[in-house]
Amino acid sequence: MSINVARTENGWWVEHSGRLTRILTDAMTTRELLADRPAVGKAASAPDLEGPVLADVDLLSPVTAPARVVAQMVNYRSHAHDSGFNPDAVPPAFFRKSSGSVCGPTDDIRCPEHVRLLDYEVELGLVIGHRIDVGEAVAEDELADVVAGIVVANDISARDIQLTRTQFYESKSYPTFTPVGPFLTLVDGEELAGLERLRLTLSVNGEVRQNSTVADMIVKPARALTLLARFQALDPGDLLLTGTPGGTALKSPGPVAEKIGALLPPAVKWKAFFKRQAGNPNYLKDGDVVAATITDPVRGIDLGRQSNVVRGQARRAAL
Repeated sequence: MSINVARTENGWWVEHSGRLTRILTDAMTTRELLADRPAVGKAASAPDLEGPVLADVDLLSPVTAPARVVAQMVNYRSHAHDSGFNPDAVPPAFFRKSSGSVCGPTDDIRCPEHVRLLDYEVELGLVIGHRIDVGEAVAEDELADVVAGIVVANDISARDIQLTRTQFYESKSYPTFTPVGPFLTLVDGEELAGLERLRLTLSVNGEVRQNSTVADMIVKPARALTLLARFQALDPGDLLLTGTPGGTALKSPGPVAEKIGALLPPAVKWKAFFKRQAGNPNYLKDGDVVAATITDPVRGIDLGRQSNVVRGQARRAAL
């Protein structure tokens, strides 16, 4: 049975029916907490009916920094279609995000002054529970041996930086560009086997922009971890973001526009592209409220709701 773990400035807690029960542990990091599972189990088995009310506390990210934050690129069929790719031909690909980009589930998303096209990407995050060495293979039925829990994450992206510089690290690593939580939901093998039923949703100012299940994923978690482990070891507390569904602000301009753009000099092509994007109302702007959830109501799994306010105007008129 899944256990929702929350983190505050005062320590670690288990959530039960909207109240928090303190975990009696000396753990300061996610890695240390995962090594103290008896304390987590004790708090989960004896709920404090007079504990703090969840809505009254300020929650921190349940994934602590520093940690490796790795993400999969174009890993949902719907996102592949939006991006102009054939989902059956997209090669598995990974990129890193700075752990300094991780923030809490209600922290403001701070848009840097030079960023014009700020985008959102709700993602299911896998929190590693046991070390995965380089060269190690992870079978489907062994996923619970290496994955301790799952989280809601938002892979905030500065698209104008990402596209013009042809790299992801900077565009996705500014402070507050990875809201995580509210819960680290600890899961067992049976629950990990049913990840495809999880539904990811993201809304901006109450308007649903992304709404899909993990069944739309191209490279599943066990395969992804095996591919990643060909060159990257992972430790307890590290975080793998498993891709986003379709519905982001950025979309492919279409095959005709792409063919025309390929004939243009780069400076002309980018100028035309950004001129079109400046009129796209779906990019985030100052004051927008971005909310994300991941749930499986049939099995009673709810990773909680994160809600972040965008601060800093993305000045698209200046593109």
